[in-house]
Amino acid sequence: MAALNYKHLHYFWVVAKAGGIARASERLHLTPQTISGQVSAFEDVLGYQLFTRIGRRFDLTDAGRMVLSYADEIFTLGEELESVLHDPAGGRAALFRVGIADAVQKAVAGRLLEPALRLSERPRIVCREGKLASLLQELAVQRLDIVIADSPIPSALGIKGFGHLLGECGLTFFATAKLARKYQEPFPQCLDRAPMLLPGEDAALRPRLLQWFEALAIRPQIVGEFDDSALMKAFGEMGTGIFAAPSAVAEKISQQYGVVAIGRTEAVMEQFYAISVERRLTHPAVVAISTAARQELFGQGLSRDRDIGR
Repeated sequence: MAALNYKHLHYFWVVAKAGGIARASERLHLTPQTISGQVSAFEDVLGYQLFTRIGRRFDLTDAGRMVLSYADEIFTLGEELESVLHDPAGGRAALFRVGIADAVQKAVAGRLLEPALRLSERPRIVCREGKLASLLQELAVQRLDIVIADSPIPSALGIKGFGHLLGECGLTFFATAKLARKYQEPFPQCLDRAPMLLPGEDAALRPRLLQWFEALAIRPQIVGEFDDSALMKAFGEMGTGIFAAPSAVAEKISQQYGVVAIGRTEAVMEQFYAISVERRLTHPAVVAISTAARQELFGQGLSRDRDIGR
């Protein structure tokens, strides 16, 4: 293979971060044709396809995600070098590399990571999102410090690590005010035949939700399934359907997406884990996250098997 062309790597990195050629061209001040040609040349040199192109959307392949993880570190270190050269007295903050599984609600991830930013020696957080299996592979080769997930390590992956339970909480169901007015029956019966947005097949919560619906003879109309929790809430914000999210961040979700809570339950619990290669948590940032999660974020909740409507 020819020597790595770092200009090509940078073009790839910007396209991956921007989510497409058009946005990358705006950031790089180059024509889309130039960037597309450079990325294609980079793929030819590597011998791997880095993106799958669906219309104007560019989705990373497995090889693309691996290359992106290296590019993140390369260009993050470059930015740090520039910062240190301009301000030698400022020193270099320690990196805290976190993988966040797609199924984890972003509002929860933000709340979980916040205590790390309150440390006296504040680290520089590098977050990577993706499917749990890919993130665990990065963890196994110590390219991540922890992975925040909604389940322990699946045994089928054969990856050594330890899942540390951060906490669990029940679910709150949300809808736009207009959609909520159409389903006025007591909760949870109002969910029967209601348009419902579900997490994707990789989410640990999905089978628990479906079992709960079945136990209550509730048959919602499933109108969408989403691997990315943020995308699911975006569709909920448009009024496409009702969606569930952790009760621990219910107020924030209502404010951020302009939706109302139509009911909540602890008959279905969502769990959150910090997965590490260490049996005992020692990283200062991870210890801070674990402690705050138990004492603050998940310290209070409803009594189990209690369903509460509006």
